[in-house]
Amino acid sequence: MSFKKYLLTGLLVWLPLTITVWLLTWLVGSLDAMLGSLLGGLSKMSSPAGQSSEFMFELSKIHGLGVISLVLTLLVTGAFASNVFGKWWLNQWGKLFARIPIFKTIYVSVKRVSDTLFSTNGNAFRQTLLVQYPRPGVWTLAFQTGEPSGEIETKLGQGFVSVYVPTTPNPTSGFFLLMARSEVIELDIGVDEALTYIISMGAVAPEVEALSNSDLSVKG
Repeated sequence: MSFKKYLLTGLLVWLPLTITVWLLTWLVGSLDAMLGSLLGGLSKMSSPAGQSSEFMFELSKIHGLGVISLVLTLLVTGAFASNVFGKWWLNQWGKLFARIPIFKTIYVSVKRVSDTLFSTNGNAFRQTLLVQYPRPGVWTLAFQTGEPSGEIETKLGQGFVSVYVPTTPNPTSGFFLLMARSEVIELDIGVDEALTYIISMGAVAPEVEALSNSDLSVKG
């Protein structure tokens, strides 16, 4: 019995570390491979007879250079996009892409979603909710992604919120709902803790005080 207990305890200690290291190693390797392919292509274009430059080849072998290059690229792009000229240039860039058939549908949709999710002024995925889904009396965690606007707000009226209900153990898929604000309960649980709770299928509970039964009553 002790052997099995110690074995499982050791597994619980090493498994998270192993998976984390594996994921980071895979990410670094993927970025290095992408950078190596880019450098190889650039060296062939700039070298005579399409031969790769020795400097470019040695540069592409540096482990971790892909991550460093990505971080530097993001920093430089962010600094450029933060000034007046950069904003104007990006605006022209967006207008150009918005005129290309098929491409514009993907680009505009992804840009709207990314602007909403990563904007410092946005409210998407900054509030954890407790909602009744898929039927009254059954509760699950969800995230507020915004509030209805335009024609949807006109039809529904005010007092509604946009809600994303993730699935478990894969929270990248889920259901989008429009719910009355009076039918959701706002929680003090952080998004990270809520995602951990969802991914673990309830095995890893958030470190907050347990909700009382009165807290589960629908507001209003």
